[in-house]
Amino acid sequence: MDGRAGDWSPRSTMPASAAAAHHDDVSPSHGAAVVGSETELLAAALPFLEAGLRDGDLVALTCPEDTVALLCRELGAQSSAVVSDQRMSLLGARAPDALTMCSRYLERAMAAGSGRLRVVAEVDFGDEPADWREGQRFESVYNRLMAGAPVSALCLYDRRRLPAPVIASAAATHPQLVGGTAWRGSGAFQDPRTYVPSLPLPREPVEDGEPVFAVDDAPTLAGLRHSLGAVIASLVPDRDQQGDLHLAASEIAANAFRHGVRPVSARVWAEGNRLVCLISDHGTTYSDPFSGFAPAHGPDLSLGGMGLWLARKLWDHVDVLPTDAGLTVRLSTRIR
Repeated sequence: MDGRAGDWSPRSTMPASAAAAHHDDVSPSHGAAVVGSETELLAAALPFLEAGLRDGDLVALTCPEDTVALLCRELGAQSSAVVSDQRMSLLGARAPDALTMCSRYLERAMAAGSGRLRVVAEVDFGDEPADWREGQRFESVYNRLMAGAPVSALCLYDRRRLPAPVIASAAATHPQLVGGTAWRGSGAFQDPRTYVPSLPLPREPVEDGEPVFAVDDAPTLAGLRHSLGAVIASLVPDRDQQGDLHLAASEIAANAFRHGVRPVSARVWAEGNRLVCLISDHGTTYSDPFSGFAPAHGPDLSLGGMGLWLARKLWDHVDVLPTDAGLTVRLSTRIR
């Protein structure tokens, strides 16, 4: 586990024009190109990549293998200078780990050449609305965490692969829209502080049934941790996944006891290959839509602040649901 996530957004004096972004604290060099053919994909990506290679940027791809092959074939000999890593996006990692990989490549870029990182990413959030929601959060939060960093990113949204709601989200999560070589400000772009909390948070269908575990006023954190571990072990056959899910759920329970307001309650549902865990308390002070994408206290993990970060690393979907009555964290994942 690399502890550097969150320690990689150097706030430079890079200007953010009104045409590029609506706020100074989002990345102005984050563009989306909606494409529907190889021709349109190449028209947007190739000039962007070739400009980076000319300028001495570190040029990286985080794309499916067929897109990497297409771009490298078109780049020819220049492709030897391009790196490829799906772990820089949700293609190959969950959000906190993808951001950590971006950190590593950014540090590498800043140490040589032009000092800039240039990335082409092809978007694929997954097959389900819950996956899309995680992807939309990631794209939006990226703007905030990369504000001022020497990085430009072009995200490819392919109409042939992606559902209409994901395509539609591109304009709201990217300050720039790209057509061919033209970059223009997105009039539909939303500040991440507004967009992330506004995403719909529908219940999982399994929640309409009876939970396999329920407690309304857990007397102790240790007892709740033990109970959650037992029920997860009974439902999840893979021992490594058992441990991961229990660790993250235990940290969320610890947050509820230490930072929330008692009583603390918990529910677990399971159906088919889906596991859902809700942990609630009566605290009403939560207000950070970016929590959990990096450790709360930075790279020194001894300072704590890892609960939501671990949850986002170890469960497929993490929803933080503040209401006037309290706070609920909903964890859901596919059982391997």
